[in-house]
Amino acid sequence: MENEMMTQVLMFATVISPFVTGILEVIKRLAALPKNYVPLIAVAVGIILGATAYPFTDMGLSLRLWSGAGSGLAATGLFELVQRRSGHTTKIKED
Repeated sequence: MENEMMTQVLMFATVISPFVTGILEVIKRLAALPKNYVPLIAVAVGIILGATAYPFTDMGLSLRLWSGAGSGLAATGLFELVQRRSGHTTKIKED
């Protein structure tokens, strides 16, 4: 039973990961964000997508949230969470 639930979580995270990546790319192009916040934003976007995907799966809310967080980590790469980065995602216009 537990094995089946974990398989569902991983499969669902795999399915929504490209959507998280796409939304994150749009956010990065629209806003000048510090690069070290991008992974946290990706996890938040993944959690939101996981929570709103209830019509597409019969998984419980907690499992969908775990799947969303996993997809957010997969979208940016887990190593970026611990890596110190400076700069912004887009150039800030200085007037």
